Amino acid sequence: MSEDQTPEARTSVDALRDGETIDQPFLLAEKSLRTNRNGQLYLLAQLRDRTGQISALMWNVAESDFDHLPVGSGVRVKGRVQTHQGGLQIIAHKVRSAGDDFDADAFRPAASEATAEAFKALSDLLLSLPDEDLRELMASFLADEPLMEAFRTVPAGIKAHHAHRGGLCEHTAAMALAWRRLADLYPEVDSSTVLAGCFLHDLGKTGELDPETFTYTTPGQLLGHMQIACDLLAEKIALTVDRTGRPFPEAKRWHLTHLILSHHGTPEKGSVKEPMSPEAVALHALDTLDAKVNEFLKILGEDPKSESDLTPYHPRLGRRLFRGPR
Repeated sequence: MSEDQTPEARTSVDALRDGETIDQPFLLAEKSLRTNRNGQLYLLAQLRDRTGQISALMWNVAESDFDHLPVGSGVRVKGRVQTHQGGLQIIAHKVRSAGDDFDADAFRPAASEATAEAFKALSDLLLSLPDEDLRELMASFLADEPLMEAFRTVPAGIKAHHAHRGGLCEHTAAMALAWRRLADLYPEVDSSTVLAGCFLHDLGKTGELDPETFTYTTPGQLLGHMQIACDLLAEKIALTVDRTGRPFPEAKRWHLTHLILSHHGTPEKGSVKEPMSPEAVALHALDTLDAKVNEFLKILGEDPKSESDLTPYHPRLGRRLFRGPR
């Protein structure tokens, strides 16, 4: 990578400001050609580095202009940053290859050092579940090394929360560890089921998200992580039955499937079903707690030197955030 292409020599995505002129490299996460009202083509791209993602538009383009720029490659973008609907975007004047020496890994969100520790803590919890059926089922999942490698690699989200390599593992472990501290307060809630639900609820993101480009895969677009997780659950139940020689209780199968399908809480938030058991309610609350706290802390950390008590308005959240005495 040449000197002017290093992440250190450029303005990171989280530091871009309205009106800023740029000429620097990015990782091309998505690209599509669209048609405006006059029938003219324009480029809509998603650009990213380790700190975040930003949309870029380039007007009056030809279809052949971008055939040589595959998703996942480096592009050098010349343009201007502007505010649009409360967020930032880049109006590009020129988009070209960043060159063969572009280091894509330097522009992908790095895995947190906490990922391995989180996976170890989570595995220990799952392999010590009191419920033997669920413990054996979790063992079948954990023994699938390609699946677990994906679980330790993919983010939990593209933008909102835990949007870094290993984010899914860290989010899942945080939920399970939070429940371990809360479980004694709710003795009538089945802890084995809640912990299994923590592990399963977003497991489908291993097939939904691409950790290299931080975009949605084709199965992710067509099926979504809930359906992918339900398919994984059915596969591992069958494997567990073959391995142990014992049938898996149908009521437990239904309940685990329900936890996956209801963990978003309401249809408006993407749930297939609303939570219908104490365990499902607990899972939804744990998911919301960890995701929202992580998202808020990420936003507050993006501009630590600001002297304002409030962050700028965030369109996705529909509010400004209070910094408080931190």
